[in-house]
Amino acid sequence: MNEKYNVYLVSDSTGETLDRIFLSLKSQFANFEYQKREYAFVRTEQQIDKILKECRELENSLILYTIVETKLAKYIAGQSEKNNVPCFGILGNLILSFSKLLNQKAIHKPSAQHVLDDDYYKRIEAIQFTMSHDDGKNVDDITNADIILLGVSRTSKTPTSIYLANRGYKTINIPLVLDQKIPDGLINNKKACIIGLIADPERLADIRRNRVAIMKDHKIKDYTDLEFIKREVNDSKSLFKKNNWPVIDVTRRSVEETAASILKIIEIKKNR
Repeated sequence: MNEKYNVYLVSDSTGETLDRIFLSLKSQFANFEYQKREYAFVRTEQQIDKILKECRELENSLILYTIVETKLAKYIAGQSEKNNVPCFGILGNLILSFSKLLNQKAIHKPSAQHVLDDDYYKRIEAIQFTMSHDDGKNVDDITNADIILLGVSRTSKTPTSIYLANRGYKTINIPLVLDQKIPDGLINNKKACIIGLIADPERLADIRRNRVAIMKDHKIKDYTDLEFIKREVNDSKSLFKKNNWPVIDVTRRSVEETAASILKIIEIKKNR
């Protein structure tokens, strides 16, 4: 049996960056047993002392931290070493390397990435736009979208839209239903990047059956019927091909991977 580790994620900000880095890190190890503890807005030595006290009381403790204030970063590293707790600073060497490259001192200000600048307000606007245009709502102002996602039910349109909105892209997602006409503004839309999402019909059938079971609504027979789903997917492929819209198969992709492919398509489109 593998040893179980107590992983402490310590951040002087929201901890979002650190959590994402840890997510990438742990995915590289197939047999990594751990219990995660997160501490955000850690900005005093007293807070660090409390964390280290808890670390000493548990076996196999380790600390990953993102603390940009130099004195506090040195303190957590030094105290961890004294207490024999493995401790890894995530941003320290990177900030130092960038400082040398740019030939300027880093400001070492916690939460500097959350400054209320134009990019921040652009993201907020994109999120609001995307939420109000989810699942085919308010398609009258389709010309204001940056990205339009099309696909049959359960092709990850909504989570992908929300992810893209957090990157600052106004995103509309439109469900494709058999024999239902698509919005008029789509065909001649030159501003937005229109993407077709597809998935393996058998996989869609499994997902839909699970959804129906959760909703306890077994009246929607066609919704989970494999032959019906195959026809839906084939019709959507024909629509995408007819209009020369890029297609992404989301069957084995995470939302992040799908979004990354969409952003690559946008980049290629811009450079044409």
